[in-house]
Amino acid sequence: MKAVHAIYEHGVFRPTEPVDFPEGSRVLVEAELPPSPLPLPLPPNDGEGLDEIYAILSRRYRSGATDTAERHNEHQP
Repeated sequence: MKAVHAIYEHGVFRPTEPVDFPEGSRVLVEAELPPSPLPLPLPPNDGEGLDEIYAILSRRYRSGATDTAERHNEHQP
């Protein structure tokens, strides 16, 4: 038995390193999901912290552009 690390993408298991199985080999996959990372704790709200960030995000800024959709496709691949 050989362990092969792989990533599951678009319905296919893609090995993360080369394997030397004959083309068309049938394999048995036993998946072990890595543990989920713990969420980062939020900083304490001491009256400034998040309130200050929300205040900045709530401000309107004028860019001078009257039609921002006009250049939408400029940065598309």
